[in-house]
Amino acid sequence: MAGSQVPVIDLGRWRSGGPQERARTAARVDEALQVAGFLLVTGHGVDPSLPERIREAARTFFRLPAALKEPYTVTVGGRGWLGPGAEANSYAEGTASPPDLKESWSFAADEPTGDPAVDIEWFRPNTWPEEAPELRPLVTDYLTGMRALCDELLELLATALGLAEDRFTRHTGHPTWGFNLNWYPGTETVGAPLPGQFRIGAHTDFGTVTVLDRQPGSGGLQIHTDADGWQDAPYDPAALTVNIGDLMARWTGDRWRAGRHRVLPPPADAPAEELISLVYFYECDAHTRVESLPAPIGRVLHDPVDSHTYLREKLRAITVPTGTSPTD
Repeated sequence: MAGSQVPVIDLGRWRSGGPQERARTAARVDEALQVAGFLLVTGHGVDPSLPERIREAARTFFRLPAALKEPYTVTVGGRGWLGPGAEANSYAEGTASPPDLKESWSFAADEPTGDPAVDIEWFRPNTWPEEAPELRPLVTDYLTGMRALCDELLELLATALGLAEDRFTRHTGHPTWGFNLNWYPGTETVGAPLPGQFRIGAHTDFGTVTVLDRQPGSGGLQIHTDADGWQDAPYDPAALTVNIGDLMARWTGDRWRAGRHRVLPPPADAPAEELISLVYFYECDAHTRVESLPAPIGRVLHDPVDSHTYLREKLRAITVPTGTSPTD
């Protein structure tokens, strides 16, 4: 089953363990990322009450009438509200599908680098909903923790490959990132799912590592492995779910696989189910040259890519064209 392919990694033990303990942890990480691209991480240091407080504040906004949310409308990659029908993540795999059954509030990196050409695309100011003023301090605290956690994860990943600990973090001095509050309402809001329609269609993430705080549900997260196909993702209330994205898989020469996943539609036996996920997408410094690690680490040598040219094309791929009906 998928759960057997997704180990629980205790970062507390990683930090304090001796050489043998750290070597065992690194080996488990390497094995899991070759098979599924997912980990469960405990000992992460995130205040356990913070995600639920963020959900409560976000729910206040998402449950507003559409007319009050529409002034905040943005397109994929923007900072603000992504309404119904804005995304179809399966497009990134080249698979046609109806749009995803979700709404999102999206944040992204906002501290300018001083390079106007970079800043105007990747480091614009964030927007905060006036109708949920308590969201800003809560999200700001959460984002501080996510940045530190992701750099620690990248150090663990470098160690798992037998590389210098800073092999990846030397490229995160001023990184881009994205943070989505994904709202998955029930069928009374989104209607009955169309054939092939999901809360989020099958895809892999685009960056280096993704950190997910999720709620379990019948219409929840599934992950894909070659051995087991689609299976419900394992859940631990004390853990954050971590997966690697396309840039990291490419960086490792496909030694590691980007974690393929989807979120099921509202279930027929619980049509009113409502979930909110907190999803932090970590990337790297703008215009990092991502070049595959050679053998014996890497297995496939990809042509080098500019990280943010790559990310731009991926974001464009999942954008549903303007004027397309959510039911098309």
